[in-house]
Formats: sequence, structure tokens, C-alpha cells
Amino acid sequence: MDSRIMDLLGDRVLELGPRPEPDSPYRHFKLTRDADGIAWLLFDREGASANTLSADLIEELETVLAALEGQRPTGLVIRSAKPSGFIAGADVNEFRGAADPWPVEIAIGRAHTVIDRLEALKIPTVAVIHGFCLGGGLEVALACQSRIAIDGARFGFPEVMLGLHPGLGGTARFTKLVNPMQAMTLMLTGKTIDARKAKSLGLVDAVAEERHVRNAVRDAVFGRLKRAKPGPLNAILNLGPVRGLLAKRMRAEAGKAAPQEHYPAPYALIDLWEQHGDDKLAMLRAEKPSFAKLMVTPTAQNLIRVFFLREQMKKLAGSGNRIKHVHVIGAGAMGGDIAAWCAGQGFRVTLADMKPEPIAGAIKRASDLVGKILRKRPDVRDALDRLVPDMDGEGIRNADLIIEAVPEKLELKQKIYAALEPRMKPGAILATNTSSIPLQDLRTTLTKPERLLGLHFFNPVSRLQLVEVVSHDGSDPEMLKAALAFVGAIDRLPLPVKSSPGFLVNRALTPYMLEAMVMLDQKIDKSVIDAAAVKFGMPMGPIELAEQVGLDICLDVGDMLRSKFGDQLPPTPAWLREKVAKGELGRKTGKGFYLWKDGKADKSAVSPSMPEPTEEMIDRLVLPMSNVCVAALREGIVDDADAVDGAMIFGTGYAPFRGGPLNYARSRGAENVVSALHALADKFGDRFAPDAGWENFR
Repeated sequence: MDSRIMDLLGDRVLELGPRPEPDSPYRHFKLTRDADGIAWLLFDREGASANTLSADLIEELETVLAALEGQRPTGLVIRSAKPSGFIAGADVNEFRGAADPWPVEIAIGRAHTVIDRLEALKIPTVAVIHGFCLGGGLEVALACQSRIAIDGARFGFPEVMLGLHPGLGGTARFTKLVNPMQAMTLMLTGKTIDARKAKSLGLVDAVAEERHVRNAVRDAVFGRLKRAKPGPLNAILNLGPVRGLLAKRMRAEAGKAAPQEHYPAPYALIDLWEQHGDDKLAMLRAEKPSFAKLMVTPTAQNLIRVFFLREQMKKLAGSGNRIKHVHVIGAGAMGGDIAAWCAGQGFRVTLADMKPEPIAGAIKRASDLVGKILRKRPDVRDALDRLVPDMDGEGIRNADLIIEAVPEKLELKQKIYAALEPRMKPGAILATNTSSIPLQDLRTTLTKPERLLGLHFFNPVSRLQLVEVVSHDGSDPEMLKAALAFVGAIDRLPLPVKSSPGFLVNRALTPYMLEAMVMLDQKIDKSVIDAAAVKFGMPMGPIELAEQVGLDICLDVGDMLRSKFGDQLPPTPAWLREKVAKGELGRKTGKGFYLWKDGKADKSAVSPSMPEPTEEMIDRLVLPMSNVCVAALREGIVDDADAVDGAMIFGTGYAPFRGGPLNYARSRGAENVVSALHALADKFGDRFAPDAGWENFR
């Protein structure tokens, strides 16, 4: 075979080091030597598709290192035997339920000893990294003397997403090796970087193609590889007085995104670096109690819970997606973005609308969206090639899935269904993106109502991970299964819900937003109302959220839900209808209660002497959400309490550190929540009456 073809295949196929001996004495590792006497230690966690660092794996690593100290090979290469990547961080299962910092500190101390032992080996050590190298995996790599990345590798410290900071020496080693401002930014944000960026920061010494790894390893072991060395600026930035100034700036920056009372981890990390950034040993010592203290906070335990909620919801998707061609009807904001997202995830998409202008606008937005989610230019081009404008609806005949995303008008949707149903191929699914119309009403004109289901996406499609998969009494179970698998295949989290007005998320969010309008009616300032929600931990207040969505849509959904649930919902003030009639709808018209500039609400006029929101205000906004979630469980709209919490977090941004509206009620105590609702009902009306489901809530 042509040697160039062999080279090309060499790039595509991960060699993963020399072939190990078949009878390894270790459970999680394979150890072998090459012709140069270099030992290759391959991480291969037993029974897992990805490497994670568990207590037993770290214990076994210590045994391996003890053996290597006696054998003194020419050098040591650490590599993963998993095609999925290097090491994806710690085994998060071991973090669950931690309540006492002392055992956590002891366990993390034992792990530190092993990583310190790796760093202290008297032979050259090289980490060869492909795929994901995150958290504890990056800390293992940092304890090696050299790091070689294979193109496509990604590096990062996602611990902050779990309410933690790095705990295996990463805080000290990373800020010593790399410009501490950039190192701290990566640890404080949890963002990942690619191999090229890692090389420019000095985190890795070389970026190699797979076929050149053996030579790069030899160069590293025999001293021929030029290692990245911390520059003089690093030492200056790690000096005490400079750290004090920079730490102050970092705290101010962190405060914009994550208040300390809700998210202590970034501030603990900044304290750690400010106090010990010029003394590696002291920082390594101080990292252990700091990490252990964070581990037992409600924030960390709830964020760890959210991590597992995401994993549970991924499993709901199942596997075996059979959808290949998606046809989207309606190129407005939602339809256009759904089409763009699906094309970005590898699907062939045809996009139809009555007029060419919305399709042109959707294609332009798609170019921006796909450019953000796909990093390489050829991938962006391929995705945009998969998105085909389709004025005549030719795509209907070949589509496996048709998603209707036209305005919320029953007659319009029924008219579209009547026209397209005869053109659909056998086995194709018809999905509506309706947010408010019950499927029972939509299916009446269909000859095969069993093929209709709901796929309710949330805006913005690219940021909110939830998709409600809505069934009705006559839904075909196989088609529902196919829809769940499709949601997983487009990297979204499915929530199976039974058709009911507002489904779950809109039904729970509507009282939150309407209560804010009632509070405005009671002359409470909009800034105070929004501040109450933000103080609780919501990403934005209900008035700002209503204007993001559009006050007209909120009004329509509110009217629809009030027609079903009556006085269980707050009344709609007359002036809100007038505001909508005048076209003051929020973000899309540039004016609502706020003025909007470049897609953001202008809050510059907020007075510094604005009164603090009260606990009663917070309860008025957030407790009705928990109340609706309990009602939806009681009514069987959703089967699983954990999925309800996941849906509210991934579909609305509900304060993640609270663990979801049901988890919040559980941690506050159901009796406490019920008595608070009774007190609000006595003062403000029956819309706060506790649902009967609280009696059986656990």
C-alpha cells in the first residue's frame, strides 16, 4: 500500500501505544515496554467506556508507581487505552452524599500522595493525550514532566460546574506552569480549550499527529523535546502584591455571574491562589481542606445531583435513532433555529415557509448558530449544505420526521396537517412544536392520529437543552420511542410528558411570570421584582424573561391556561393587554417594561437606593412553580420527580444550585412550603392554595 495512504490512516487510527502483554497483573492499567526501554502505562478503567479517577483506580496507580520506582525504566509514558479520550475527570459517584468534610479531606489527601509520587519519579515522564483531558485527568497530566497532545484533544477544569475547584493539586501546578491569569480564568469558568490553544498557553509541549507520537515520546524522554517553560511574567503575576490586586478583580468578575452566597467555589479558589500563589507546597496543602469544605456544601451536592439528572435524562432518549431527514414547517425564530440545530447535528433538513423572506432570515441565523457550535470551517460548510430551503414542501415526501413550528393558531395547524398528511411516507412522524395547544385538539383532522406527537423545544434552541416529548391517548409507542431517540441524537434532553395545557414547563413558568405582573400592578418596581428572583438564584427575573419570550406569547399562554385552570393562576392586568396591543412586546420590538438594545434589557436606570426584595416576594414568585410541579406529578402529566427537576433546570434555567423546584421544596421541608402557601393564599388569594399532591410528596 502507498506509504502516504498508510500515513493518512495512521492519523485516523489511534495506535494507543505498543501492544501490552495479555496477562496484566492490574485491573485498570496495562503496562508494557518498548524497544527503547520506555515503560508505557495505559489507563484502562475496567468495565467503562471512559476513564474516570475512582479511589480504587488511584490506589492501584500507587501500586504501579511503586513497581516502576524499583524497575527504573528509561522513561514513563502515560496514555489512555480508551478511544474516547485520556481521563474524563473524577468519578462523580464518589462525591454524592458527602456530609462531613473530614473523610473527604482524608480521601483527597491519599490521592494527593499518589499524584505527588508520580511527579517525584526520578525518570522522564510524558503524558500523551487524545480526546478529553478534564479535571482530575488534567491534574494527572500536570504531574508529568512533559505533555504531548494529539490534534483534537480538549483540556479543561469543569469542577466549578459541580460547585468545586480542582482537588488533585491542579490549583497549584496549573498556576505555576501557565500564566496564572489565564489558568485562573479557565478554572473559574470551567471552559475547555483545544490542543493548539493549550500549546500556546504552555500547557502542552507539543501537538503531534498520531503517526508521530512514538518519535515525539523519544524526543521527550531523551531530552530533545523543547519543553514549555513558565515565562518571567508568570513569576511576577504570582507575587503577593500583584495577586492581591488581581484577586480583587477576579472576585468582581465572578460576582457578575455567580453570587458568593449561592456559588462559593470560585471565591474559595481565588482565596487559595491569593494566599498561597507564590508557594506551591503551601497551596497543595491548603487545596485539600478547601476542596473538602466545598464538597459538603448544599451547592456542590445539588450541582452533583444536577449532573446525574442530566445523565438520567440522556438515558430516557435510549439509542437506535432511525430519523435521517427532518422537514421543518415554519421558518420563524423557533422553526428556523430548530432546523439549524438539526443540520448542525448531522441531519439532512428541509425548511419550508409560505414566504421566501423568513427562510432567508433563518438561513442567515443558521450560519451564525452553526459557526458557534462547530469549530472547523469544513464542518460549518457541510452543516449549511445539509439545510435546504424548500418553498414547495418537496421534502415532505422523503422526511422521516416533520416538525411543524407555525404560529399558535389551531385552525392554521389543522389546515397544514390536512394538506401534508397525504404526502407523508409510511412510518413518518408528524411532530408539533406547540407550546400551548393540547394534542387532543390537533389530532381531530388526521386520518392517522397515532403518528402525531409533540416535540416542544425551548428558546433559545442552542442554549436550552430540554425538549418535551408530548404524547396523547392514541400515540403510537414505537413513534414515541423513535422521537425520544431523535432528541438524544441531536444532543438534547427529552422529557416524556402527557398532553395537557402548557405541558409541564410552560404551566410551571406562567404563574411565575403572571405573579410578577400582579406585583407590578401593586406598584412594586420592576427592578425589585426581578431582583427578588435573581436573589433566589434564577438566571434572570420574571419580567425580563417575559420580555425575552415576548409579552404577546406570555399573554396568549396565560389566557389559554386560565381558561383551563381559572383562579389557580394570577389574573392578567388590563394594562398588560393594552401594552401588547400597542406592540410593546419586549426584546423583539425593542420596548416593553424595559428598553432593549442589542438583544439586552437596559438596566442602567436602576437606582442604587432600590429597596431590597423581601422573602415574601421571593416566595410569591417561586413557590407556585413547586406547587405546579407537584400537581403535574399527581395528575400523571410526568411520571418522575427527578425528571421534573431536570426539566425545570434544563428548560428554564431554574437555579441549578437549588437542585430543581421539587428538590428545593424537599430541602426546605414540605410542611414549611405548604404553610407558606397557606399564608400567601390567606393574604393574596386562592391561586396560592397548596395542591393536594403535597400530602403524598416525599
